[in-house]
Amino acid sequence: MPLLLDNIFWHSLSGAHAAYAVGEGKARRYAQGFSPILGFEDREQPNFDALLAYCDRDEHFYCAEWRGAVPNGWQVHLEKTMFRMQWQGVMPDDTVAPHDHQNFALRALTKADAQQALELALLTNPGPFGLRTIELGTYLAYFNEGRIIAMAGERSFAPPYREVSGVCTHPDFQGQGLAKRLMNQIIRRQLLAGEIPFLHVMSHNTAAHELYLRMGFSDYCETPVRVVSRT
Repeated sequence: MPLLLDNIFWHSLSGAHAAYAVGEGKARRYAQGFSPILGFEDREQPNFDALLAYCDRDEHFYCAEWRGAVPNGWQVHLEKTMFRMQWQGVMPDDTVAPHDHQNFALRALTKADAQQALELALLTNPGPFGLRTIELGTYLAYFNEGRIIAMAGERSFAPPYREVSGVCTHPDFQGQGLAKRLMNQIIRRQLLAGEIPFLHVMSHNTAAHELYLRMGFSDYCETPVRVVSRT
């Protein structure tokens, strides 16, 4: 099973999430509208040429685990590292309502909420997110007066590993533990389904990294991540 986490995006795009992917051979990407992520069976020598027909020049993609030279026809806009973390904690608390804000509504997101979810993601930048990302799994959110103020959900899936992703809170409502409570609900759902939660956090985001360690995640690996596009 650890081999799945070593190259989790490829195993998701070529396996459980193949219906949401396009590509050929040993290269896949989430289809337009979903999270702009690339996956390659060969992480050392990824076949970018196989994706040329599936990628527009104005699209930016996230590509992890790749350290090699940039191939002709592509350019790197950003290069950082991130932690891939695996759940090793106990079953989280099932408390769903914030202590002092019982008026916040909690429910699963639907396609009707997709635009609002995208706007919150663009504002807070929890990672690669698209208009259809919420279709990849369960997304839960707190609402205040009809507006999404915090959300968390699921992205990549290579059984038994399911990613906790899209974790973010509107700046006006941060510091109240809303996103953590949503994460706990997502993690509970996954554990009860026999799945193993995992997530990604940028290496420089020490506050989030430390929070996830306290919650019950542990570092599986630290991997490079690049944002690339066609030239």
